[in-house]
Amino acid sequence: MGGVLGDVLGFAAAVAISPLPIIAVILILATPRGRLNGVLFTVGWILGLAVLGAVMLAIASPSGASAHHQPPTWAGALKLALGLFLVLFGARQWHRRPRDPAQARLPKWMGAIDRLAPAKIFALGLALAALNAKNAPLTIAAGATIGSAGLPVGRQIAVLAIFVVIATLGLLAPLGVFLVGGERARTTLGNWKGWAAQHNVAVMAVLFFVLGLKLVGDGISVLVP
Repeated sequence: MGGVLGDVLGFAAAVAISPLPIIAVILILATPRGRLNGVLFTVGWILGLAVLGAVMLAIASPSGASAHHQPPTWAGALKLALGLFLVLFGARQWHRRPRDPAQARLPKWMGAIDRLAPAKIFALGLALAALNAKNAPLTIAAGATIGSAGLPVGRQIAVLAIFVVIATLGLLAPLGVFLVGGERARTTLGNWKGWAAQHNVAVMAVLFFVLGLKLVGDGISVLVP
Protein backbone atom coordinates (compact mmCIF):
# COMPACT_ATOMS: atom_id res chain seq x y z
CA MET A 1 0.00 0.00 0.00
CA GLY A 2 2.86 2.37 0.81
CA GLY A 3 4.32 2.09 -2.67
CA VAL A 4 1.00 2.84 -4.35
CA LEU A 5 0.39 5.76 -2.00
CA GLY A 6 3.79 7.16 -2.88
CA ASP A 7 2.95 6.86 -6.58
CA VAL A 8 -0.26 8.90 -6.28
CA LEU A 9 0.98 11.61 -3.90
CA GLY A 10 2.53 13.53 -6.78
CA PHE A 11 -0.76 13.51 -8.67
CA ALA A 12 -2.64 14.65 -5.56
CA ALA A 13 -0.20 17.50 -4.93
CA ALA A 14 -0.50 18.63 -8.55
CA VAL A 15 -4.29 18.76 -8.29
CA ALA A 16 -4.08 20.57 -4.95
CA ILE A 17 -1.99 23.45 -6.26
CA SER A 18 -4.10 24.09 -9.37
CA PRO A 19 -4.35 27.92 -9.33
CA LEU A 20 -7.74 28.33 -11.03
CA PRO A 21 -9.82 26.39 -8.45
CA ILE A 22 -7.98 28.24 -5.68
CA ILE A 23 -8.79 31.59 -7.31
CA ALA A 24 -12.40 30.45 -7.79
CA VAL A 25 -12.91 29.55 -4.12
CA ILE A 26 -11.34 32.87 -3.03
CA LEU A 27 -13.74 34.77 -5.30
CA ILE A 28 -16.63 32.69 -3.96
CA LEU A 29 -15.65 33.47 -0.36
CA ALA A 30 -15.82 37.19 -1.18
CA THR A 31 -19.52 36.93 -2.15
CA PRO A 32 -22.35 37.74 0.31
CA ARG A 33 -22.98 34.00 0.84
CA GLY A 34 -19.29 33.22 0.97
CA ARG A 35 -19.39 30.76 3.85
CA LEU A 36 -22.17 28.61 2.40
CA ASN A 37 -20.95 28.82 -1.19
CA GLY A 38 -17.34 28.15 -0.22
CA VAL A 39 -18.33 24.97 1.57
CA LEU A 40 -20.62 23.89 -1.30
CA PHE A 41 -17.86 24.49 -3.85
CA THR A 42 -15.41 22.41 -1.81
CA VAL A 43 -17.92 19.59 -1.31
CA GLY A 44 -18.59 19.54 -5.05
CA TRP A 45 -14.85 19.40 -5.70
CA ILE A 46 -14.41 16.48 -3.28
CA LEU A 47 -17.33 14.61 -4.82
CA GLY A 48 -15.98 15.14 -8.34
CA LEU A 49 -12.56 13.76 -7.46
CA ALA A 50 -14.04 10.84 -5.52
CA VAL A 51 -16.48 9.82 -8.26
CA LEU A 52 -13.92 10.02 -11.07
CA GLY A 53 -11.37 8.13 -8.98
CA ALA A 54 -13.95 5.50 -8.02
CA VAL A 55 -14.90 4.98 -11.65
CA MET A 56 -11.25 4.31 -12.49
CA LEU A 57 -10.99 1.90 -9.56
CA ALA A 58 -14.01 -0.01 -10.84
CA ILE A 59 -12.46 -0.21 -14.30
CA ALA A 60 -8.96 -1.08 -13.18
CA SER A 61 -9.60 -3.41 -10.26
CA PRO A 62 -10.95 -6.43 -12.19
CA SER A 63 -7.67 -6.73 -14.09
CA GLY A 64 -5.57 -6.39 -10.92
CA ALA A 65 -1.84 -6.83 -11.06
CA SER A 66 0.03 -9.55 -12.86
CA ALA A 67 1.51 -12.59 -11.15
CA HIS A 68 4.73 -10.63 -10.78
CA HIS A 69 2.87 -7.77 -9.10
CA GLN A 70 3.29 -5.60 -12.19
CA PRO A 71 0.49 -3.37 -13.49
CA PRO A 72 -1.34 -4.76 -16.53
CA THR A 73 -0.31 -3.68 -20.01
CA TRP A 74 -3.38 -1.49 -20.47
CA ALA A 75 -2.41 0.54 -17.40
CA GLY A 76 1.00 1.19 -18.91
CA ALA A 77 -0.57 2.27 -22.19
CA LEU A 78 -2.98 4.59 -20.34
CA LYS A 79 -0.15 6.19 -18.37
CA LEU A 80 1.88 6.65 -21.54
CA ALA A 81 -1.07 8.30 -23.32
CA LEU A 82 -1.88 10.56 -20.36
CA GLY A 83 1.79 11.44 -19.98
CA LEU A 84 2.13 12.47 -23.61
CA PHE A 85 -1.05 14.53 -23.32
CA LEU A 86 0.26 16.35 -20.24
CA VAL A 87 3.67 16.98 -21.80
CA LEU A 88 2.09 18.49 -24.91
CA PHE A 89 -0.46 20.41 -22.84
CA GLY A 90 2.27 21.77 -20.59
CA ALA A 91 4.42 22.81 -23.54
CA ARG A 92 1.43 24.54 -25.13
CA GLN A 93 0.61 26.37 -21.90
CA TRP A 94 4.22 27.51 -21.51
CA HIS A 95 4.25 28.84 -25.06
CA ARG A 96 0.99 30.75 -24.42
CA ARG A 97 1.99 32.19 -21.04
CA PRO A 98 2.04 36.03 -20.76
CA ARG A 99 5.57 37.39 -21.01
CA ASP A 100 4.60 39.92 -18.36
CA PRO A 101 2.75 38.24 -15.43
CA ALA A 102 0.92 41.50 -14.76
CA GLN A 103 -0.88 41.06 -18.10
CA ALA A 104 -2.41 37.71 -17.08
CA ARG A 105 -6.18 37.55 -17.44
CA LEU A 106 -8.64 35.32 -15.60
CA PRO A 107 -11.26 33.30 -17.52
CA LYS A 108 -14.43 35.27 -18.28
CA TRP A 109 -16.64 32.82 -16.36
CA MET A 110 -15.02 33.93 -13.11
CA GLY A 111 -16.63 37.33 -13.49
CA ALA A 112 -20.05 35.73 -12.98
CA ILE A 113 -19.22 33.82 -9.78
CA ASP A 114 -20.90 36.40 -7.53
CA ARG A 115 -24.18 35.87 -9.42
CA LEU A 116 -24.27 32.05 -9.25
CA ALA A 117 -26.86 30.27 -7.12
CA PRO A 118 -25.61 27.77 -4.51
CA ALA A 119 -26.56 24.81 -6.70
CA LYS A 120 -24.45 26.19 -9.56
CA ILE A 121 -21.55 26.83 -7.19
CA PHE A 122 -21.70 23.18 -6.17
CA ALA A 123 -21.82 22.12 -9.84
CA LEU A 124 -18.84 24.37 -10.60
CA GLY A 125 -16.74 22.65 -7.94
CA LEU A 126 -17.80 19.27 -9.33
CA ALA A 127 -16.90 20.27 -12.88
CA LEU A 128 -13.52 21.79 -12.04
CA ALA A 129 -12.55 18.55 -10.31
CA ALA A 130 -13.93 15.86 -12.61
CA LEU A 131 -14.32 17.50 -16.03
CA ASN A 132 -11.43 19.96 -16.15
CA ALA A 133 -8.80 19.12 -18.77
CA LYS A 134 -6.06 19.86 -16.24
CA ASN A 135 -7.25 17.90 -13.21
CA ALA A 136 -9.15 14.97 -14.75
CA PRO A 137 -6.08 13.30 -16.35
CA LEU A 138 -4.25 13.41 -13.01
CA THR A 139 -7.21 11.87 -11.17
CA ILE A 140 -7.60 9.22 -13.88
CA ALA A 141 -3.90 8.36 -13.61
CA ALA A 142 -4.18 8.12 -9.82
CA GLY A 143 -7.26 5.89 -10.01
CA ALA A 144 -5.64 3.63 -12.60
CA THR A 145 -2.49 3.36 -10.47
CA ILE A 146 -4.48 2.41 -7.38
CA GLY A 147 -6.85 0.03 -9.13
CA SER A 148 -4.20 -1.87 -11.07
CA ALA A 149 -1.89 -2.42 -8.08
CA GLY A 150 -3.71 -5.55 -6.89
CA LEU A 151 -4.60 -4.14 -3.45
CA PRO A 152 -7.60 -5.35 -1.46
CA VAL A 153 -10.71 -3.23 -1.97
CA GLY A 154 -10.50 -1.65 1.48
CA ARG A 155 -6.94 -0.47 0.91
CA GLN A 156 -7.83 0.84 -2.54
CA ILE A 157 -10.59 2.96 -1.01
CA ALA A 158 -8.23 4.16 1.74
CA VAL A 159 -5.57 5.26 -0.78
CA LEU A 160 -8.20 6.99 -2.92
CA ALA A 161 -9.52 8.80 0.16
CA ILE A 162 -6.00 10.01 1.01
CA PHE A 163 -5.57 11.17 -2.59
CA VAL A 164 -8.82 13.16 -2.43
CA VAL A 165 -7.92 14.79 0.90
CA ILE A 166 -4.47 15.87 -0.29
CA ALA A 167 -5.87 17.05 -3.63
CA THR A 168 -8.35 19.24 -1.73
CA LEU A 169 -5.77 20.98 0.47
CA GLY A 170 -5.47 23.83 -2.04
CA LEU A 171 -9.13 24.69 -1.41
CA LEU A 172 -9.19 23.86 2.30
CA ALA A 173 -6.38 26.37 3.00
CA PRO A 174 -8.25 29.54 1.85
CA LEU A 175 -11.54 28.16 3.19
CA GLY A 176 -9.95 27.60 6.60
CA VAL A 177 -8.32 31.04 6.60
CA PHE A 178 -11.68 32.63 5.78
CA LEU A 179 -13.70 30.67 8.33
CA VAL A 180 -11.20 31.39 11.09
CA GLY A 181 -10.16 34.94 10.17
CA GLY A 182 -13.40 36.31 8.74
CA GLU A 183 -13.07 39.87 7.44
CA ARG A 184 -9.44 40.06 8.54
CA ALA A 185 -8.62 37.26 6.13
CA ARG A 186 -9.74 39.16 3.03
CA THR A 187 -6.38 40.89 2.58
CA THR A 188 -4.49 37.62 2.85
CA LEU A 189 -6.80 35.88 0.42
CA GLY A 190 -6.61 38.83 -1.95
CA ASN A 191 -2.83 38.53 -2.04
CA TRP A 192 -3.08 34.80 -2.72
CA LYS A 193 -5.54 35.42 -5.53
CA GLY A 194 -3.32 38.06 -7.13
CA TRP A 195 -0.26 35.81 -7.10
CA ALA A 196 -2.19 32.79 -8.44
CA ALA A 197 -3.78 34.87 -11.20
CA GLN A 198 -0.43 36.20 -12.39
CA HIS A 199 1.43 32.89 -12.32
CA ASN A 200 -1.38 30.45 -13.10
CA VAL A 201 -0.30 29.54 -16.63
CA ALA A 202 3.43 29.24 -15.90
CA VAL A 203 2.90 27.15 -12.75
CA MET A 204 0.57 24.70 -14.45
CA ALA A 205 2.75 24.47 -17.57
CA VAL A 206 5.82 23.41 -15.58
CA LEU A 207 3.78 21.13 -13.35
CA PHE A 208 2.11 19.27 -16.18
CA PHE A 209 5.32 18.97 -18.16
CA VAL A 210 7.14 17.37 -15.23
CA LEU A 211 4.27 15.06 -14.28
CA GLY A 212 3.74 14.18 -17.92
CA LEU A 213 7.35 13.06 -18.20
CA LYS A 214 6.91 10.94 -15.07
CA LEU A 215 3.81 9.28 -16.51
CA VAL A 216 5.59 8.63 -19.79
CA GLY A 217 8.43 6.97 -17.88
CA ASP A 218 6.00 4.90 -15.79
CA GLY A 219 4.11 3.81 -18.88
CA ILE A 220 7.27 2.78 -20.69
CA SER A 221 8.46 0.80 -17.64
CA VAL A 222 5.22 -1.21 -17.70
CA LEU A 223 5.15 -1.76 -21.47
CA VAL A 224 8.88 -2.52 -21.76
CA PRO A 225 9.81 -4.38 -18.53
